[in-house]
Amino acid sequence: MINALTPVMHASSDKTCDLISAGTPGTSPVPADPSPAAVPSPHTASTALYSLPHNLPIFLVGMMGAGKTTIGKGLARALQRDFLDLDHELEARCGVRIPVIFEIEGEPGFRKRERQVLNECTVRPGIVLATGGGAVLASENRQALRGRGIVVYLRATVEELFRRTSRDRNRPLLATADPKATLRNLLEMREPLYQEVADVIMDTGTVSVSVLVGQLIDELKKIEKTLDPRDQQFTHQVFAPFIKPQPEVAADTPKENQS
Repeated sequence: MINALTPVMHASSDKTCDLISAGTPGTSPVPADPSPAAVPSPHTASTALYSLPHNLPIFLVGMMGAGKTTIGKGLARALQRDFLDLDHELEARCGVRIPVIFEIEGEPGFRKRERQVLNECTVRPGIVLATGGGAVLASENRQALRGRGIVVYLRATVEELFRRTSRDRNRPLLATADPKATLRNLLEMREPLYQEVADVIMDTGTVSVSVLVGQLIDELKKIEKTLDPRDQQFTHQVFAPFIKPQPEVAADTPKENQS
């Protein structure tokens, strides 16, 4: 992998990202202050508007422009949870914007870094995590999402996605001659993967965020999901109440010798 950028220090022990704009002329570094999407919800000291019968993390998947960040923040506030945006977490670790990562390492390099950061974020209990639109492409990501929390697919039409992303210059995959056709092709390819991992599917049309968050919480209350340790790459004590116990294998008991 081509890596022309020098290492950047991060509070985490993670060493997977070593991008920083100092070695790349013409790029702007990400501000040193943490992104609002990566810090605890301002409502953590107040009373939650709603509650769920579990503390399982909630992962939002869907296309770019589906509303994962906006709805995720609203959901986190309502549930008094911390909110994380996977793209912002990745940028904070690498020190540059996502288009710069694409420019230097291409999509394969970006996806590798995305897998590493997603693996870290999905082990955090009690969060709301907005993933990137292509996070479901990797099978290991889909396994982590399914096995570590509740997955919500936020669905939107191509027309709605195009309306929301047409002026966004931070979408390298849409830097094409026909971004609407690109969106249509991406959605056609990814739709089966979103549905594969989803525990809940919500359509994000013209309904207000507050109404949609309320509807989503009603659906989340109906979910009864336990985690299967065979789908995990780790064991975390916080998840213990939600992990399905493994069946005990009966030991073969030798019969007593009869004389």
